[in-house]
Amino acid sequence: MDFRLDQDQRDLVRGVRELLAGRFGRAALRAAADGDGGLDRGLWRELGEAGFFALRLPEEQGGVGLGLPEAVLVFEEAGRALVPGPLVATHGAAGTVRGAAEGTVVVTEVSGEGLVPWLDAADVVLGDAAGAVPVRSVDPLTPLHRVPGTGGRAPEAGTKGGASEAVTGGGVSEAVAGGWTPEAVLLTAAEQVGTAAWCTDAAVAHAGRREQFGQLIGGFQAVKHLCAGMLVRTELARAAVHGAAVTADPVEIVGAKLLADEAAVANARDCLQVHGGMGFTWEADVHLHLKRAWVRAALVLPAERAAERVAAAL
Repeated sequence: MDFRLDQDQRDLVRGVRELLAGRFGRAALRAAADGDGGLDRGLWRELGEAGFFALRLPEEQGGVGLGLPEAVLVFEEAGRALVPGPLVATHGAAGTVRGAAEGTVVVTEVSGEGLVPWLDAADVVLGDAAGAVPVRSVDPLTPLHRVPGTGGRAPEAGTKGGASEAVTGGGVSEAVAGGWTPEAVLLTAAEQVGTAAWCTDAAVAHAGRREQFGQLIGGFQAVKHLCAGMLVRTELARAAVHGAAVTADPVEIVGAKLLADEAAVANARDCLQVHGGMGFTWEADVHLHLKRAWVRAALVLPAERAAERVAAAL
């Protein structure tokens, strides 16, 4: 089996990256992070017009007619650009909720942990969000609500530890991620790969221009090791996500999510380390990727749940 991207897939990646760079580049990202946290409906409609949400719908239903491997490529680019909003839920609802495919309707979903992202901005909520109350999210671009009576809690500012510690307690049904489909888990993993890749590129770029003690920090062995480890984690997670997109095997999807969460969180932390003191400032973008990685990992099939499912399958 040939896992290399064909020309059409490479063109798709390039097209999506150019679209997002032009419509949601760094200036737009910073403006969104510094703004009121509202969802950009104009961007949402443009994504719909570009076929982002209708990517996997059959052509006879007005969709693009592509498959899960292509969706994974597109969501990796969205993760790299840190596009805000309930992308996965709206994409998944494109075939059942009128207006979702076109980007005129925003769809969100109650996670298995009782968390609801972008509740105030959503037109349609999948699941019971009655009585949901706002909670403080560590990610300024992912507002969260929690449904009362659920054991989960949102990752808050000051949360210590990794992504698996961001949500604790609470029962989750045996369905993948408490109702999230395997496809939704995989697309979230693809977004995590996008963050892991961005962090790798950003660390390498910074190491190639930052000087200390009269030489580029990229020449220091410790920095080389950090960047090499980031590349290994990114490529391992990407291979797992791409492979699971081809097989659509639920266990492989869960394993891919585990690897992608680890790559996103660990790479963001190492990228911050390479940036040194400036990496801890608001002006550096790496903290936005770290916070989004925490939230994605907590919202959709947290690590401890994923590990249990993989262990059970073994």
